[in-house]
Amino acid sequence: MFPDSSTGYSFEDCKATADWLLAQTSVRPVVGIVCGSGMGGLADMLKDQVAFNYKDIPNFPQSTVHGHAGRLVFGTLKGRPCVCMQGRFHLYEGYAIQKITLPMRIFSLLGVETVMLTNAAGGLNQDFKVGDIMIMKDHINMPGFAGSNPLAGVNDDRFGVRFPCMSDAYNRELQQLAVDVGQELGYGDFLREGVYCVLGGPSFETIAECRMLHKLGADAVGMSTAHEVIAARHCGMRVFALSLITNRAVMDYDSEEKANHEEVLETGQHRAIQLEKLISTMVTRMEYNNTNA
Repeated sequence: MFPDSSTGYSFEDCKATADWLLAQTSVRPVVGIVCGSGMGGLADMLKDQVAFNYKDIPNFPQSTVHGHAGRLVFGTLKGRPCVCMQGRFHLYEGYAIQKITLPMRIFSLLGVETVMLTNAAGGLNQDFKVGDIMIMKDHINMPGFAGSNPLAGVNDDRFGVRFPCMSDAYNRELQQLAVDVGQELGYGDFLREGVYCVLGGPSFETIAECRMLHKLGADAVGMSTAHEVIAARHCGMRVFALSLITNRAVMDYDSEEKANHEEVLETGQHRAIQLEKLISTMVTRMEYNNTNA
């Protein structure tokens, strides 16, 4: 049990939510997909859909951000049973970190083996361009440095171990599969790989913060994903994640550029079809029943 029900949910709570969902649909998902800002079209690719509004799901938080639809969609992608989150939760919405990552717990109890996450991010790497897709090979969890970690509190061994390893958080075989599929699809010119840094938001980064993060080894910066990855790995699921570079981080005091959410959504729409093709092709080629790979 978590020590405080206002900040998290017990194993029993998560199981009750998972059982409620499984009773409403015959789909038994092996892949869970999380859509980033402006990328909800991934869910629309699913066939034989059964969709639930977050507000109708017991214990589920609700997304408050424009560009995040707030639906959990079950269906099949090229014959593979999947569940897709159209809209995720963020620290800046005021949610406790355990609540943000609750869907990962529920994914695990639904039978999901592989989680695929997408996000919109600012490019810190000077070689990155707007519209590039970055395969996440690692992350820097800045809020974690200050003690904000989804695993804080009493550990329930039914989810996972007290001190999970994170050096293998991002599955290397899936990263290679993404590179191979990307080359086949002709995405070589805009497919990158790098390190993602998460910040709390909602304010975009200052110039000094961008410079610091770049020096620390971050290639992209955003306000999501890393917390979900930590919770997913704690539950033993494989993880793959992509960042869509929707704006270039401002690193120069003479620059007139300003980060804004509209630019983020616009870039998401521009690259959405390629991103969906990459994810859907990967789903058809993945091997399953290899949860801890």
